[in-house]
Amino acid sequence: MSESYAGKINRKLMKKRRIINAAAGREKADLVLKNATYVNVFSNELCTADIAVAEGLIVGMGAYSGVREVDCTGHIVLPGFLDAHIHLESSLVSPTEFVKAVLPHGTTTVITDPHEIANVMGTDGIEYMLQATEGLPVDVRFMLPSCVPATPLDESGAILDYRAIDSFYDHPRVQGLAEMMNFVGIIAGDDQPVEKIVAAQAHHKKIDGHAPDLLGNDLNAYIAAGVYSDHECHDLQDAIAKLERGQFIMIREGTAARNLEALMPLLCDKYSERCMFCTDDKHPNDLLEKGHIDYIVKRAIALGADPITAVKVACHNAARYFLLNNRGAIAPGYLGDFVLIDDFEHFNIRQVYKKGELMVEDGVVRPFPSPAIEQYLVDRSHDTFHVGALTEQDFADHRPRGIIGMVDGEITTVDAGYSDRIDAEYDVLKIAVVERHKNTRHIGIGFLQGYGLKSGAVATSISHDSHNIIVVGTSEADMAAAANRVVQLNGGIVVWDQGRPAAEVPLAIAGIMSEEPLVTVNEKLEAAKDVAHALGVNPGIDPFMTLSFMALPVIPSLRITTRGVFDVTTQSYV
Repeated sequence: MSESYAGKINRKLMKKRRIINAAAGREKADLVLKNATYVNVFSNELCTADIAVAEGLIVGMGAYSGVREVDCTGHIVLPGFLDAHIHLESSLVSPTEFVKAVLPHGTTTVITDPHEIANVMGTDGIEYMLQATEGLPVDVRFMLPSCVPATPLDESGAILDYRAIDSFYDHPRVQGLAEMMNFVGIIAGDDQPVEKIVAAQAHHKKIDGHAPDLLGNDLNAYIAAGVYSDHECHDLQDAIAKLERGQFIMIREGTAARNLEALMPLLCDKYSERCMFCTDDKHPNDLLEKGHIDYIVKRAIALGADPITAVKVACHNAARYFLLNNRGAIAPGYLGDFVLIDDFEHFNIRQVYKKGELMVEDGVVRPFPSPAIEQYLVDRSHDTFHVGALTEQDFADHRPRGIIGMVDGEITTVDAGYSDRIDAEYDVLKIAVVERHKNTRHIGIGFLQGYGLKSGAVATSISHDSHNIIVVGTSEADMAAAANRVVQLNGGIVVWDQGRPAAEVPLAIAGIMSEEPLVTVNEKLEAAKDVAHALGVNPGIDPFMTLSFMALPVIPSLRITTRGVFDVTTQSYV
């Protein structure tokens, strides 16, 4: 039987009295960090006191005794870190595995945009991620996807207008509307993107931006529409133009895009209050080798940032922006989310607490249960491929097609002319995107130069943002075999050679996430990269991440879609 309203009020009163009594020193606190040197984000200094926690909240700093006491002499206590913008799906693992990876790095809150899984499963994808993150020891908050599909050129698994997502605003962990990539539509006053902004504002929610290099009146129009932040600033001029117009700047340092060094001048007294850190995308190797928000803080300090400023940007500023008013600081009434480090120079994380509970000690995460997910959603997430068996003939169109010319070290491309055949000797490979959501049999065909593959084929169901199957190969037969193997796996990455899968990474959750531990996924991924490079893929590129962006028709110049090679600059097929 559910608890009565009076019962709930009585229980909350008892809890509140316990907090007040512990704060006043009339009762022992649940936890006391003794002799703690901590970052005070309000006075911008290091302070020293006992930090008392009761009922998961910090109740005071001063002289306290507790049921459990931890001597913090020789350590620095920081508020838990907050990632202001990430797509959890980019880690290639389940939310539970993601949490196991980032918690040892001091992350206690993330703001995720389930854009990737929503492009596959629609609103079922959003609901899946909400259930898969419920009750985890990293608080996962949500911004609702604003662009599904990302562009009208994409064939994704769903089309979400403002009505489709509106009910999710009532969920207690939904903070607002995620990156509004369709800045062209906003500036033009198009109905669908503007409707989404109006609906989000009607719910009094935040709206995040995505508008690289937008200038002048176009930028004014975009911000005036109600877009409050941007994470796409890659140079200082772009960032300051947006900051001067009132936007908050998310300084991004992830796997695919790294902007910290260029934006370091923002980490000063003049600008830092309106800055926060985010990763956007973090792949398995990056999480394991470098870390998460802690890596950005360490790197910022190494590049000359004041340590206290770097810490504030890593926690307090994002908490304020998202109106998460009980985190991001060490003060009475704030959550007992702590990170204990040795010093700012080495920044080794010794312990991590979540709501006053020790969750990590010397890198070891204490066990926690995985959330329960409705069986319908589990089944739905494992049934996202609706495409018939592919044959060599499906890829054998011999008409001249555009050649997408890759650029070393970039995800931009150039127009490299036309071809009507594969010529591996001259690094002209065939590339295709296979629609996989609705069995339309749409297959876009083109050519790719600069990838380097000399034998076999590479296929993956991670192809931003619609996550159709993208495949590149030295023969049509190998392309068909590799793509078919992706379907057999219910999604994943396949390197095909000599009539068999030479390496593969199964991604059975919506074709974009694995059910295996992060370490296992990383081992398989790195092994697949090695095989791909051994088959000739350019050693200077990530064989799979690079391929996944070839299908995103918002990055100049040429891209591949389910309808063929598309020129982003001229907005026409070639």
